[in-house]
Amino acid sequence: MRLISICLAALLLLIQFPLWLGKGGWLRVWELDKQVEAAQKKNDELKARNAKLNSEVQDLKEGTGAVEERARYELGMIKDGEIFVQVLAPGKAVEISATAPAPGK
Repeated sequence: MRLISICLAALLLLIQFPLWLGKGGWLRVWELDKQVEAAQKKNDELKARNAKLNSEVQDLKEGTGAVEERARYELGMIKDGEIFVQVLAPGKAVEISATAPAPGK
C-alpha cells in the first residue's frame, strides 16, 4: 500500500511539473501577461502622442493662431504696429509684446 501511495504521489508531481514550469505553464503565462500589459501601456502612450500631434497638424492646417504663436516664440517675429519689449529679470529673460494703438485714434 505504501508503494502505491509513493507511486501516485510521484505521478501527481510529474503531472504538475508541466502545469507550473512547462512551455504553457502558469509562470510563462504570467510573464507573457506582464509583457502584454507593458505593450498595451506603451500603445496607449503612443496613441495619446499621436492624437496630440494630429490635433497640432489640424490646427496648423486650419487656423492661423498656431502659426502666429510659432512665429512669435520660435522666430521672434512681431506684427505690424506692435512694440516689442524685453525685460531682463535676474536669472532669466522675460519677453513682452504689446499692440500699439493705431495712428490717428
